[in-house]
Amino acid sequence: MKTSNISAEVLAANTTVDLLIVGSGTGISAALAGHEKNLKSLIIEKTEYVGGSTALSGGAFWIPANPVLTENGSKDTLEKGEQYLKAVVGNDSPPERWQSFLKHGNATIEMLRRTTPMTFFWAKGYSDYHPEEPGGDAMGRTCECQPFDLKRLGNEISRFRPGLMAASLPMPVTGYDYKWLNLMMRKPGKAFPIIFKRLFQGIGGKIVGKDLVAGGQAIAAGLFAGAINNNIPVATNTKLVELLVDGDRVVGAVVDHDGTKKEIKVTRGVVLAAGGFDHNMPMRQKYQSESLGDHYSFGAEGNTGDAIQLSQKIGAAIDLMKESWWFPAISPLKKGENPMVLLAERSLPGSFMVNAKGKRFINEATDYMSFGQKLLADEKEGTPIGDMWLVFDQTYRNRYILGGSVFPRAKLPKEWYDAGIAFSADSPEEIAKLTGLPAKEFKSTFDRFNALAETGKDDDFQRGESAYDRYYGDPTVKPNPNLLALKGKLYAVKVVLSDLGTCGGLVADEHGRVLREDKSAIEGLYAIGNTAANIFGRVYPGAGGTICQGLVYGHIVAEHAASLSPVEA
Repeated sequence: MKTSNISAEVLAANTTVDLLIVGSGTGISAALAGHEKNLKSLIIEKTEYVGGSTALSGGAFWIPANPVLTENGSKDTLEKGEQYLKAVVGNDSPPERWQSFLKHGNATIEMLRRTTPMTFFWAKGYSDYHPEEPGGDAMGRTCECQPFDLKRLGNEISRFRPGLMAASLPMPVTGYDYKWLNLMMRKPGKAFPIIFKRLFQGIGGKIVGKDLVAGGQAIAAGLFAGAINNNIPVATNTKLVELLVDGDRVVGAVVDHDGTKKEIKVTRGVVLAAGGFDHNMPMRQKYQSESLGDHYSFGAEGNTGDAIQLSQKIGAAIDLMKESWWFPAISPLKKGENPMVLLAERSLPGSFMVNAKGKRFINEATDYMSFGQKLLADEKEGTPIGDMWLVFDQTYRNRYILGGSVFPRAKLPKEWYDAGIAFSADSPEEIAKLTGLPAKEFKSTFDRFNALAETGKDDDFQRGESAYDRYYGDPTVKPNPNLLALKGKLYAVKVVLSDLGTCGGLVADEHGRVLREDKSAIEGLYAIGNTAANIFGRVYPGAGGTICQGLVYGHIVAEHAASLSPVEA
């Protein structure tokens, strides 16, 4: 771990602040909103990089009826958003939590527009994850940041968290773009103009000295740029080790920077935006499942639940600890490595998935959180999570991108075969033998799937009936863009249960204040993002349902803190 002189100087200059913000992902939103309220903030980051899991994410945010939507032709309203959240969240989260989120969404976006150099766009057509529910929107409420120039970070660029994968070409691809890039062989008239546009931006940007990024890299860098432009200090390599309490109130914290401990007092509060417990395997095995693979999470490595555990020591309540933003992914090549992204692949025609019993077990195209929840529910009923396999044929391989990096018609990487995470064969019986699946059950599943695909209707799992399923389908395949029988040469790729981060944590109220078991507030302590229990309960309402919570509740807690009389430090 490299030492940061910048961070040491920042800490030396800040012994008392209005807000101490723990975490440098969407937690920066609280600092920016506080800045507009004349609150002095200090952001601390446990790792050497600014950006947290936000920098590793798809970078979208889901905020109903926000100005980016309405300015671009969306007919969404807050009333529709409320109807939708009431339907999908149910009793899994206090309604005042998500109602406060809805109420402050517009103000959050306007604040970010004022305090950062980011511009946003509507990912039109990216359906809500449960669009058939009352208030659901098949056109979607998901927004993203336009490609962002990392050079705006100036000398601070070395402290910004890099993305998961280094791009082979300077091409800032947004989440919206990915849908069409994946269909480059099927819808070239739509895909290639996007490809050429992004290549022109990326290569042209390099020529004039820009370094354009998209997705989570864009929004995290935009937030960091806002902090830099507004002179909000960020101390990296700085870990929260204790919350300081005076009576019933949190009045500060002890932090550790490169082995040196320091007390920081607060006049308004400590904001915990430190992510969840993604990489704390004992916590995950205690609250979620003993079957989870070590560090399969895509969350930042610093997310080990410290903020949650320290808050529990002073009486904080926790909830929804069994929940994560589950995300099935291609198995890592070896232990200790990251899994590989698997998104549209599950929805595309000419493929299906089986569990260790050789059977289909779910609508493969369902949203990824529901996917993981189904696996864990099956485990409780006696079906171990075990290995899963994505099975597809040569037609599929010729048409679509796999794992975000294997392009159509390209051979699967040799290292996948060598690692035993990929196999190919000429028959389902051979695939079963190679993967260790029960041959009779797998062949029966194979034949059943093909029979259903020929009719275009999945009577077993209803794949393709939801607008969300169809978003990542192939519109050139009729009558069902998600179904096609498998023929000829076959492939199987191992899939594991990963996640984008845990989303159970500290119980908080509509102001973001952390609550005790008796529902009383711990004054001076706030929790946002994945450090807090999911405001949407057990549900992922739409793409960007993770980032939106941190952004909006950052604004909410700053507004609440600013309404308080300062406490003398």
